[in-house]
Amino acid sequence: MAGSGTAHLRDQDDIVLRVEGLVVEFPLERGQKVHAVSGISFDIAKGETLGLVGESGCGKSTTGRAIMQAPRPTSGEVLFDGKDLSSLSADELRRSRTKLQMIYQDPISSLNPRRRVKDIVAEGLSIWEGKGSDDPRVEELLAAVGLDPDRAGGRRPHELSGGQCQRVSIARSLIMRPEVLICDEPVSALDVSVQAQILNLLEDLKAEYNLTMVFIAHDLAVVKNISDRVAVMYLGKICEVAPSDTLYAHPAHPYTAALLASIPEPDPEAKHTDAGLTGELPSPVNPPSGCRFRTRCPRAAERCELEEPQMREVATGQFVACHFPLVGEQAPEGNRELATAPA
Repeated sequence: MAGSGTAHLRDQDDIVLRVEGLVVEFPLERGQKVHAVSGISFDIAKGETLGLVGESGCGKSTTGRAIMQAPRPTSGEVLFDGKDLSSLSADELRRSRTKLQMIYQDPISSLNPRRRVKDIVAEGLSIWEGKGSDDPRVEELLAAVGLDPDRAGGRRPHELSGGQCQRVSIARSLIMRPEVLICDEPVSALDVSVQAQILNLLEDLKAEYNLTMVFIAHDLAVVKNISDRVAVMYLGKICEVAPSDTLYAHPAHPYTAALLASIPEPDPEAKHTDAGLTGELPSPVNPPSGCRFRTRCPRAAERCELEEPQMREVATGQFVACHFPLVGEQAPEGNRELATAPA
């Protein structure tokens, strides 16, 4: 099936990671499939942070894992430093992953409960350089993420708090000095006060280690300050891509506007805004034809059922896949054969 277009992809020399036409499907019984990710595309420049946001079940975490080739995507390209990771052999992929690391969503279950913190952090050095936990880089990174190497280094994950486990996960991902860091909802399981600490820590480490980041979250408020650009996902598709300030000030897609309207205001006198979002999230096994958001969109029309919207620029640097966006003009008539839903 047709994707949502590639008009938002940039032609720059400093693009570190480029995903094009990424599809991830999981087989079910009776020939059915879960269409987790359906032909999405995006790119990230060196030193940039891309926020990937959307409701639970929209395919954000699957996208992050597909970039890491765990599992390998059904189709599409993941270009990292000019190489398509999807076409690499197992050995070549292992070597490439040293420069492409991931922080997983659950900070406790992602750590080996039998190993001590210093050994967990040193695992990459042990595999690739034959170094142990006594390597000075281990203590350096533990200190960099706000942990006392002498007190925390000898402990096991169950002896630490959730926030401390997340700091260990961050240290483990940075030990090989990666170029790209994929953060899969790194603060969703943490208290609000700890969330702020981890977000500030990631910002400091990004500057110190010259990182390029993909920050995955379901809460737009979380990614507002940490992201340079934001890509909004809905049911396996990207519906809007824009610089962070632009997207928050003038959302172009009705779904983006609904997500922003749902952010709670810490003001008892603030007026409640109707997000205009109704109905349940459709099943990824049988997504709607045309625009996948049409079953919940207050601006939906017959065209939305018959024709899948393609990504186009509606303002400087702001791209949206919508026939009737909140910013810019109505989309020109396109090819209605695009409306066919995946089998």
